[in-house]
Amino acid sequence: MAVSIRLRREGTTNRPYYKVVVADSRSPRDGKFIEIIGTYDPKKPGHNSTLKLDRIEHWISKGAQPSDTVRSLIKKNKKQGATAPAEPTEAAAETAAPATEEPAAAPAAEEPAATPAAE
Repeated sequence: MAVSIRLRREGTTNRPYYKVVVADSRSPRDGKFIEIIGTYDPKKPGHNSTLKLDRIEHWISKGAQPSDTVRSLIKKNKKQGATAPAEPTEAAAETAAPATEEPAAAPAAEEPAATPAAE
């Protein structure tokens, strides 16, 4: 079975939106697929695609052939991943957010206890 990594069109007329899928090369463009490994929005300016690079590497190692467009998307995503260390900053922000929520949860727990005492 020849496997390819290609785009699957979704969206409406004049508003295309694509999912990057792993599919048997004999199946139709929008037909059966094996796995969804990313998205691509050509109308969005700037960074317009998200890809699971680890899954792409897995499928390429198994013999999957990416289409020309998917190959260029992979190249762009790898370049952005190497130059943009924004992900650790977001992870640090997410770590700080739960710490902020804990003190807010403590006073809420005290309020219901005070209400039955008032009755």
